Amino acid sequence: MGLTIQDMLITSENQYQMKMIAGAKGWSNSISWVLMVEDTAILNNFSGKELAVTTCLGFTSTEKLINLAKGLVEKHAAGMIINIGEYVLEIPKELISYCDENDFPLIEVPWEVYIGDMIKDISVRIFLEETADDQIANALIKAIETPDNQEDYRKELLPYYDVDGEFQVVLFTTEGLNSMDTVERRKLSYRLQIYVENLTHNGNFFYYDSNFVLMMNDVSQRDYDEIVGGMLDRTHKRMPDIKLYCGAGSKVQDISQLYISYRRAKAAVKRAVCQKDMYVKFDDMGLYRLLYMVEDKKLLWEMSEELLKPLIEYDKKHKSSYVETLELYLRHNGSIQAVAEQTFTHRNTVIYRISNIKKLLNTEFDSAEEKMKYLTALYIRNMD
Repeated sequence: MGLTIQDMLITSENQYQMKMIAGAKGWSNSISWVLMVEDTAILNNFSGKELAVTTCLGFTSTEKLINLAKGLVEKHAAGMIINIGEYVLEIPKELISYCDENDFPLIEVPWEVYIGDMIKDISVRIFLEETADDQIANALIKAIETPDNQEDYRKELLPYYDVDGEFQVVLFTTEGLNSMDTVERRKLSYRLQIYVENLTHNGNFFYYDSNFVLMMNDVSQRDYDEIVGGMLDRTHKRMPDIKLYCGAGSKVQDISQLYISYRRAKAAVKRAVCQKDMYVKFDDMGLYRLLYMVEDKKLLWEMSEELLKPLIEYDKKHKSSYVETLELYLRHNGSIQAVAEQTFTHRNTVIYRISNIKKLLNTEFDSAEEKMKYLTALYIRNMD
């Protein structure tokens, strides 16, 4: 996940007399770079995850400081360090409140600290952490693509993860992700990573095969819910223009099983996009778990079309909805009354439609096997 606010404070707090004033909930924010900010014009160059450092030369009033903080939050910055003692003697309470409300880390360092050395030190650590992150991501991709070749990735991951522990993959995508250029995609990646709470050294976030991948190792259910739920909530709140879809794979034991969680997460995120549902868990997908794992999708479609063709053609010709009626009828286990209530249709009308459907399909749906066959065909139809 790169260098986080938490990492920076642990290693540099004493050296640079850092003091976290507000926004403690954002301390797992990862940092992409450090930039001096003495004028809001520079915010136009922010991509996300930047750590802003200011002496407040251009922000000597409370109003200007709060406007700066708002601009940084809008740009999905990682946090802000204020060098107090010359232009600002103490942090305004209003700024502290704003940063706490928005989980935006606010840190102060005294004027005596030479911020040039501090920025250089943090920047070097960012570079080293990002290099390590890239190596970890490449090893994880090997585990996904060639799980049987454990010697290719197990030793590389051993220093960072419990390779014999639990792993889980969660995938994220958004409309238009594949059409984004590298710069746009990197900006989005930075912004999303800002909202991955409570994940520091037991996970990784990277782009692979048209999705953003969040891999977690030995994360409790409580932490998982906070990480994924918090990310979705914060993204929805701060990036309303982005429609984010999330698919969670199953938990697996041992790094050699990571590919299973990944493939299931891929099925879940496809289902999420299909249903326009923000969050889908593979383990909650029911029959779709099996259908989405079938590689030969053409075979599925052929089977579905073959069974439902008479109804599809009838609906086209008569502008009716027999396919929908059949699905409701089977989902409600053959209850005419339930279909009538859900469709706000008279019971006799539903009886008439079901009678016609049975004639068109030449079946009475009088066996579990027959019902399952057509219900499966309808499930397949809903996969697109």
